Amino acid sequence: MNKAVARAGLNAAYFSGAHHLLRPFFGGIGAILMLHHVRPPRPDPFQPNRMLEVSPAFLEEVIGRVRRSGIDIVSLDEMHRRLIESDASRRFVCLTFDDGYRDNLIWAYPILKKNQVPFAIFIATTFPDRLGNLWWVTLETVIACNDRVRLIIDGEGRPLDCKTVDDKRKVFDAIYWWLHGLDEPERCRIIADLARRHAIDIAAPCLELCMTWDEIAKLAADPLVTIGAHSVNHVMLKKADEVVVRTEMQMSAAMLAAALGVRPCHFAYPYGNRAEAGVREFRIAGDLGFKTAVTTRPGVLFAEHRNHLMALPRIMLDGELQSWRYVKALMSGGPRALWTGFRRVDAA
Repeated sequence: MNKAVARAGLNAAYFSGAHHLLRPFFGGIGAILMLHHVRPPRPDPFQPNRMLEVSPAFLEEVIGRVRRSGIDIVSLDEMHRRLIESDASRRFVCLTFDDGYRDNLIWAYPILKKNQVPFAIFIATTFPDRLGNLWWVTLETVIACNDRVRLIIDGEGRPLDCKTVDDKRKVFDAIYWWLHGLDEPERCRIIADLARRHAIDIAAPCLELCMTWDEIAKLAADPLVTIGAHSVNHVMLKKADEVVVRTEMQMSAAMLAAALGVRPCHFAYPYGNRAEAGVREFRIAGDLGFKTAVTTRPGVLFAEHRNHLMALPRIMLDGELQSWRYVKALMSGGPRALWTGFRRVDAA
């Protein structure tokens, strides 16, 4: 329902021409695009995490259309320079990839290298350490492989039927959002029990999907690539106490520095929406010396963001909205302006 509403709203903004009318006022000076997976489309009918992956062809199309629009594609360091120096002479875009998936190396990197596109990858360090918990992938696998799943809630077994694709989607959504609202230890305990109960290897997604340290180092050696920090355990920082938040940020930067020889200057909050990263996290990121920190709050960049460098918005390239018109509408700033009461900066 929410995706259908978003698609309808973006289509209305695009085909009505509203994005053209609003762009001079709300298009800002640039935008940070957020991606996760880049890989060829899969035929599986049940793909509840499909929003996190775009095709290589779509990535290449976006790069071409951005450049043909006269928009620079720049690194995070160059973005930082333009913001602090109030250099708004040309609009710009940054490309960022979260988590550190192997398909970024296999599918995205050849496209980015061929087109000489600078980009950033934010690494959660337990993923290359092979200790990470990609619980949303584990949940998808459990439901995909079973016609019924049994979940323990408050000590009581809850059997959930999921024979059909529609049933699987409903069960995934129900469990996902319930888990999403829990604190980290409880969510990890429940997903581990769920995986064990259904004979799913909880370590498999990390091994299969995430880059090793050697693969990350290969990318880091290219001047086009910026490696950023993304916490140690990919936790919802706003739900953790301050000591944990500071440790997650500081240790992720230290581990990346030890592995790659360079301390990361940029940070991405895991999950990163308003409920998962806020004023406290912005303050801590600044205290730890990061040049910028990016959220998943949607929006474009304005000159005023030079005063809010720890709370930068991004535009997600959504796998269920793989059309240039949606990207163009979002980069106009119009849809977000309408949704947020025409606020330019959201840093509270």
